[in-house]
Amino acid sequence: MLIRVLREFPDQRVDLCFLGSANDAFSYAQDFLTVFKAIDWRVNDGAPVEVVNGQAKGVALVVSGPSGLPPSAEALRDTLRIYGIEVATLCDPDCNTEPGGFMLVIGPPE
Repeated sequence: MLIRVLREFPDQRVDLCFLGSANDAFSYAQDFLTVFKAIDWRVNDGAPVEVVNGQAKGVALVVSGPSGLPPSAEALRDTLRIYGIEVATLCDPDCNTEPGGFMLVIGPPE
């Protein structure tokens, strides 16, 4: 279902990150990478990036501006919530995502 929903947003840019101290965070991030590659999204040169000083717990969507989540990120959030995966939304002005892009951060469980 996730792939079907996200295919509606071709060529989306997403920065996929995991928190280094989180057990299994890298493995979980790899699962998202597999999905994103299957739908031809552009992901940090094709690999999750470790975030050393991250603050997120669980799964979080991060945007750099106050304009909110792009539609693709809203669709991702809503689909994950259907499966009981709660997703936080954070605004970080220092986040270097390109316009219309977002960052998916995988952290330790809440």
